[in-house]
Amino acid sequence: MNAQSLYDLSPVLHVMIMGALVAMGPLAWVWVRNQQASPTRRLQALTLLTLFLTFDLVMFGAFTRLTDSGLGCPDWPGCYGSASPVGASAHISAAQNAMPSGPVTHGKAWIEMIHRYLATGVGVLILVLAAASWAVHRRAVPARAPAVAVNPWLASLTLVWVCIQGAFGALTVTMKLFPAIVTLHLLGGVVLLALLCMLAVRYHQAHRAVPLVAIGPHGRTLLGVTTGLVWIQIALGGWVSTNYAVLACTEFPMCQASWWPAMNFAQGFELWRELGFTRAGEHISFEALTAIHVAHRLFAVLVLLALGLLAWRLRLVAGLRQHTRLLAGLATLQLVTGLSNVVLDWPLLAAVLHTGGAGALVVTLTWTACVSTSASAHGVSTLTTTKTGTLA
Repeated sequence: MNAQSLYDLSPVLHVMIMGALVAMGPLAWVWVRNQQASPTRRLQALTLLTLFLTFDLVMFGAFTRLTDSGLGCPDWPGCYGSASPVGASAHISAAQNAMPSGPVTHGKAWIEMIHRYLATGVGVLILVLAAASWAVHRRAVPARAPAVAVNPWLASLTLVWVCIQGAFGALTVTMKLFPAIVTLHLLGGVVLLALLCMLAVRYHQAHRAVPLVAIGPHGRTLLGVTTGLVWIQIALGGWVSTNYAVLACTEFPMCQASWWPAMNFAQGFELWRELGFTRAGEHISFEALTAIHVAHRLFAVLVLLALGLLAWRLRLVAGLRQHTRLLAGLATLQLVTGLSNVVLDWPLLAAVLHTGGAGALVVTLTWTACVSTSASAHGVSTLTTTKTGTLA
């Protein structure tokens, strides 16, 4: 396929219709379940459902990547110029017959297109969410209603971000799984989860008038540092996955029967290069893949320690006990699935759950940050501090 045919916009309308059909079910469900609810409550319900479906999309994106289906349809946004693999059946069969274990097969084409349909559906839901947020905001301003407390610009930012994420999805295909692009696409999906989580919390606070949970400044600092470490670890994990470096070490805690195997960090973390090659066009060395894997493994120790310390520091805060249990559980899940990826030869279920656990950690940390505040910074009253618990 030549460079000009990587983008074929002829099926774009049909793909958009498929995405709209995907979004119709969730929209109908929110409408039926919340007909008598306030506008802010309906926005909260739509945001929560969109967050859930976006989380599913991130998981399915991991499944698409891990089954090597990212190029199941080698053009964008359709499949060989068709809106579904049905219309591209002849092209897919020819590619599959030429290379039975290659990137294009009927199964991989369907996985890739289902991922695109789901992504388009999430985009439609976020478009509706942004439009509804502005409509509620404009009606609430003259009446000085509580809904005015929700800033519709955050919903607009989420809409802009999902468009950027769609562009990275297109580049993932047209740049042939370029590692830096695929990693940024993964990070973009996690950013989308964080934005939707912030929206959901703000709508909940506006609807219920829930006070913020007071924690001490050191607790807030630890929360911020831990969140930053988790984001770095997700980037490292994406780099491992997109470079297929997970099997560079197949034992634990040692790697290649050594505590410090031969590694090439300079080559491994040369960011702008094609998959499997260095920037100079040479095949990437096994030592570079080992360096990518070991960096992720070593940083995981730091992240797990930070998560454990954060959970221990927040365990006495009454309003954050649920968050603490989630953080502890998710950290354990990441440890178990991460080890399974290594010692059990990268089982698909464990690898998908590892990506899902990373996304869930970001959502939980974002949720915790949005519902809490520093007691000293905002002069929280004694009553609120006593009720929720304060950590120095």
